[in-house]
Formats: sequence, C-alpha cells, structure tokens
Amino acid sequence: MPVYKYKAKDNSKNKIIRNNIVAFNETEAIQKLAKKDWRVLKMQNISDNFEGKLLLYINKIKQKDLVMFFRQFAVMIEANVTIVESLKTLVDQTKNISLQKLISELAYDVDSGYLLSDAMAKRPDVFSEFYINIIRSGETSGKLEEVLNYLADEVEKNYDMVSKIKNAMIYPIFIISALIGVGIFMMVFILPELISVIAESGGELPVSTRIVIAVSNFLQSYLWLVIILAVGAVFGFKYIAKTKKGGAILDKMRISLPVFGNLFRLIYIVRFTRSLGTLLKGGVNISKSLEISGRVVKNQVYKRLINDTLKAVNDGSSIVSAFEKSSDMPVMVTQMMAIGEKAGKLDDVLDRITEFYNKEINSTLDNLTTILEPLIMVILAVGVGIMVAAVILPMYNLASSF
Repeated sequence: MPVYKYKAKDNSKNKIIRNNIVAFNETEAIQKLAKKDWRVLKMQNISDNFEGKLLLYINKIKQKDLVMFFRQFAVMIEANVTIVESLKTLVDQTKNISLQKLISELAYDVDSGYLLSDAMAKRPDVFSEFYINIIRSGETSGKLEEVLNYLADEVEKNYDMVSKIKNAMIYPIFIISALIGVGIFMMVFILPELISVIAESGGELPVSTRIVIAVSNFLQSYLWLVIILAVGAVFGFKYIAKTKKGGAILDKMRISLPVFGNLFRLIYIVRFTRSLGTLLKGGVNISKSLEISGRVVKNQVYKRLINDTLKAVNDGSSIVSAFEKSSDMPVMVTQMMAIGEKAGKLDDVLDRITEFYNKEINSTLDNLTTILEPLIMVILAVGVGIMVAAVILPMYNLASSF
C-alpha cells in the first residue's frame, strides 16, 4: 500500500497542512483529504524512496500500538460493523503511519476474499503465529469479538510486564553508563594534566597512581581501539545469540545468573503459561498450543522442555510428564497443571499460575531495585575512592612537602 506525502489547504481554517497519508492510489488519497474539506496542492508517492522508507522505519509498530488496534477492532466488531469497514475506520483513527499502512493492507486483502487470519499471516514481522492462531480460532467459532478482546487483554498484560522490567533497569543502567563515560572523559582529558604535575615531583608514586597513569596513557593512545572492540563485542554477542548453539549457551547462562536469573525464569514461565492458556481458551488444540508456546517463550532451555512435552503429549502421555523430570520448571507449576489436566480445566489453572507468577515478578522487581541501589552506591564509592587514592592523595603529599 503506497504512502503519499502531501501539501493541502484546510478551506475551513484557511491553513496549510503538510503530512503523510496511506491510500491505494493517488485518486483515493485526494478523495480522503477532500472529505475533510482539504484542497490538495501537492501529492507525491514516497513509498520507494529513502524518505518513505525512513518514515516507516522511524514509526515502527510497537506492542502498545497492537494493544490499541486489537481493543478498538474488538469494539467495532461487537457493534456489528463488518471486518472491512472496521479496518477502514481504524486507518483514519490511527496516527502511526506504519500501522495505517498495515491496516490498509489488511482491509484490502479481506475485501479481496482473504480470511483475516490469512491476511495477518502475510505479515509475520508484525503478527506472530500466536496472534494468527488466536484470530483463526475466533473466525472458526464465530466469536471473533471475544477473541479480539481476550487477545488485547493478554497483549496488554505482556506489554505491562515488559515495561515494568525496562523501567526497573533504566536507573542502574543510566548510573553505570554515566560512571563509565565520566571515567573515560577524566582519564583522557583531565587526569593527564594532573598526573604530569605529580610525576614531575620526582617522588615515588603509589601503586594506584601508577595504574591510573597506565590506563590513562592507554586510553589516550588507543581509545579508538577500545571503541572498535566495544562495538565489535556488541555485534559479536548478537551474532552468537542468533546461532542455535550460541543462543542455547546464552539462554542457559541467563537463567543461571545471580540475582537476575530467578527473574528471567519467572518471565519465561509467565510467557509460557499465558500463551498456552490464551491459545487453549481460543480453541486451539493442545499440540498446536504447545508448539506455538515454545516459540513465544524465546528461551532455548524452556523451548526444548516444551518440545519434549509436545512429544510426550503426542505419544499419549500427560502434559506434565516432561516437566516432572526438569529442575527448570517449578514444582508448583507441574502440580497445578496436573490437577487442571485431570479436572479438564487446564486453561483456568494456567490463568491462575500466570497471575501468581506475575505478582512474583512485580515483587522481585521491587526487591531488585532495593538491592541495586546500595550496590550502585558501592560502585560509585569505589570509583571515587580510586580517584582519590590515585590523584588527590599524591597531590596532597606533594603540597605538604613544601
């Protein structure tokens, strides 16, 4: 679906407006603007040039956008508005140009005879297999509005959880990054002048001062190398994480970390129970639900465990048969799932497990913040202490000698 850059005049307010619009062709774009009583002065298709691609890249579709999309879509379907008309209406209500383009393409495909789930399946970069199967189950059962509402709730819960984790990490990451930045700046630009005065005094320098001098000289000469190595390490880490073997090692290390390891475990368990419960409530069979949940978890350790469970289920065994043999799945999860399976209420039990561990994540995040604050203060104190021992004390001794 093309993206057009336009310049138009608002006749009612006698005002010039410059913006972007998504339309099937230039004629449709002009008609859309004419409905607002805007007279088009200039129209340009920017879909294939650098400006258009940059615009779509900057306005990437985020999970928060999908929450609003599913929520508004569900409301319109409940009001007995057709799928195509609902999608066309949502295009005009959406401010994100990338989402406008996506919804316009969905409306065009559905109007052309595609099922909504099949139209979404053409865009796997936005709609995961999890979303597609939930929508497909709603289309099959005739309960699309219920499925959309439930999906919006689950996506919103997942978004809230991720947001809380990111917010909890902002403070420590900012402080540590600032400390490293200030340390490098002082080593390269400030300390060399002070150290040269201390070195010229002729006295024996403390070990801490000699270390700081060596680091400062190295950074002055090879700061470019440090930057290259740091950037290379980041890209190397990302490359290793994408490989099957490297990703498995990193995923295992992630859940084995002190302090953070338990938090990661809780996150993966909640992802599994929430996705599996949502799929089962949506009418997706247990085998397909486990297969999709394994990919949603995004951790090789738990994906392997879920795949083992899938094999066991396909062989006629209980869903918890693989979990019972693993130390990576809490005993409470295994026991509650076993009870839910026997009672035929596995989806309800999964909801309860998700709710419980979601509270555990919130509690862990609160405790993590409490633990990290004194740890950061210790790191700051050590950094300041090194500077004092390496620079201030020798200067004080030098001044005292006169």
